[in-house]
Amino acid sequence: MSHSTYHTEDTICAPATPAGTGAIAVIRVSGKNTWNIMEKIYKPYGEIQFGDIESHKVVLGQILENDKPLDEVLVTKFVNPHSYTGEDVVEISCHGSWYIQQEILRLLVDSGCRMASPGEFTLRAFLNGKMDLSQAEAVADLIASNSATSHTIAFRQMRGHFSRRIQQLRAQLLDFASLIELELDFSEEDVEFANREKLLELLTIIKKELRQLIKSFALGNVLKNGIPVAIIGKPNVGKSTLLNCIFNEEKAIVSEIPGTTRDSIEDVLVVEGVSFRFIDTAGLRDSSDTIENIGIERTYEKIRQAAIILYVFDASTTTMEEINETISEFRDTLEDKEKRLILIANKIDLMEEMPHHFPDLVEMETIFVSAKRNENINFILESLLKSVSVGVEEANQSIVASSRHYQALKDTLEALQQVRYGIDDGLSGDLLSSDLRAALHSLGTITGEITNDELLGNIFGRFCIGK
Repeated sequence: MSHSTYHTEDTICAPATPAGTGAIAVIRVSGKNTWNIMEKIYKPYGEIQFGDIESHKVVLGQILENDKPLDEVLVTKFVNPHSYTGEDVVEISCHGSWYIQQEILRLLVDSGCRMASPGEFTLRAFLNGKMDLSQAEAVADLIASNSATSHTIAFRQMRGHFSRRIQQLRAQLLDFASLIELELDFSEEDVEFANREKLLELLTIIKKELRQLIKSFALGNVLKNGIPVAIIGKPNVGKSTLLNCIFNEEKAIVSEIPGTTRDSIEDVLVVEGVSFRFIDTAGLRDSSDTIENIGIERTYEKIRQAAIILYVFDASTTTMEEINETISEFRDTLEDKEKRLILIANKIDLMEEMPHHFPDLVEMETIFVSAKRNENINFILESLLKSVSVGVEEANQSIVASSRHYQALKDTLEALQQVRYGIDDGLSGDLLSSDLRAALHSLGTITGEITNDELLGNIFGRFCIGK
């Protein structure tokens, strides 16, 4: 493809550290004129010239404007192709003053740089073959990771673990596609270079692997973004108090008046490297209050989005019939047997005697707590972790966490299914070839063998400036 839209001849610059005042800030420069530009504005201490500095060496010196010192800085030089972008790169570590950063960037632009677009350094790394597209996307995920698990998934993808699996699958398919294409050149002689039995065997293996990767997306997506947990129950059963206990700080209004929590409250808790997004919801009951009804409708919406539901009820007053009715109601509403429902019997401090349905609750793995006294809250956290089918260690496998990759894998599987049907129906090589090409195209979009400017714009436009 042509990358004419991208001005890769330009030398670009941008701050690589976030806005604000800190001890130091880093400004990154990349492109073919980096050395000429740096020679105009930077003077190393001592007898050494900028051109004499070796690659990957850090040298102290001054940024100068018309021989007037602006700042004392450390400059790190990376000679192409041994740099992040594959081009000549310099990183300037200056003092963290906003004014100094802006003045250095102004000097760089006046000397021939242009300000980089979001993700442009990583885009250049991709265009220069330093990483494939899947690895480049993982850079943004790594920057955004907020838990050990999301970090592990992004880091392994950035190191090429997922890409290698995709490339291996694609290479195997490519071999067969080439043989079938070769058959088309000898169509008049009715020869068969691609053994159909072996192709069927390969399709079975690849389809199994694709299905595993596609299935992993449900997990990868929530591990990357945080596992959504909805807290539900009738008004005044202590949902907000329970949420406060879990977070160990005030996050919601706690009140004795039924129906106080009109909207949903959301916060993130990281437990042993896994991120959980807690959603405290409005109480479930029929109400003539329009605003409250809107809150209840939102509750159902949040429950649909949740992977785990904590059903909180008052242990001292709730009957087994009511519990079964509520569970049944939610099963009907959700129509998703994969959702994990955890029963939490709250207010055990108010129980005067053991309820007769206690054995049934134990059988249903109910957690008995007192949010008011902060008792047994740790059991809830343990149950949440158990609900996650893989932990941080198992995230070492290839887990799909990108909806773009998920769609490409589904498209590949669909195309290969058509190849399978075609072989079963004895279709000619040219028809098989068409579906094989479609599968190869879909796999190629993951790693970037197949791409276009619009796709790259969408991916790199979501990056931060300076990466």
